[in-house]
Amino acid sequence: MNFFDTLTSLTEPERQQLLSIPIIQDALQGKVVTAQYIAFLSQAYHHVKHTVPLLMACGSRLDGKHEWLRTAIAEYIEEEVGHQEWILSDIAACGGDPERERHARPHASTELMVAYAYHQIDRGNPVGFFGMVHVLEGTSTALATHAADTIRTALSLPGEGFSYLSSHGSLDVEHVAFFAGLMNRLEDESDREAVIHMARMMYGLYGNVFRSLPRGEQLFAGGR
Repeated sequence: MNFFDTLTSLTEPERQQLLSIPIIQDALQGKVVTAQYIAFLSQAYHHVKHTVPLLMACGSRLDGKHEWLRTAIAEYIEEEVGHQEWILSDIAACGGDPERERHARPHASTELMVAYAYHQIDRGNPVGFFGMVHVLEGTSTALATHAADTIRTALSLPGEGFSYLSSHGSLDVEHVAFFAGLMNRLEDESDREAVIHMARMMYGLYGNVFRSLPRGEQLFAGGR
């Protein structure tokens, strides 16, 4: 079994635990309101704006034997630049206030997830960062493929409000194949263990971001 398949298999229980979170199940069934979708986009903005800085930090910490991975990071950076602005445009298209969200403080769960990623890059094995990539890209793809159209139809929102999710849809096959190819080139056992550990941790930390989104009475209390 190649490493990408091993990574996917070993982290499947954590993935299923994340996907079983009530608000994700609500989204898959179209049982969400616009305020919840905007809340999701707001937290997405506050972690996606760190994608390029995290990639840059990861690349700067790699040693010479990972030069091939640093080259791949440069490609990732080129692809990811400006995606946080797409999210703000989605918020505006859905009737939200993008400037308010730009300057708002993220929920503690989002802040902790991002901080953990920086910590692992700075103090641990920087290759582990790709465990976060695996979780965020994979979860976004799952939501885009199964939930975007359902949410858009249920809430009667314009297509312009889904540029972020749509960019991670089922047509993003080449991106997934590129990531799998990178993972399959990892030969050092410590690198593989770092990626698996980061992925397991990130499923929990990212799950907490979804758990922080308003449901039920929180919607009327203005909670985040």
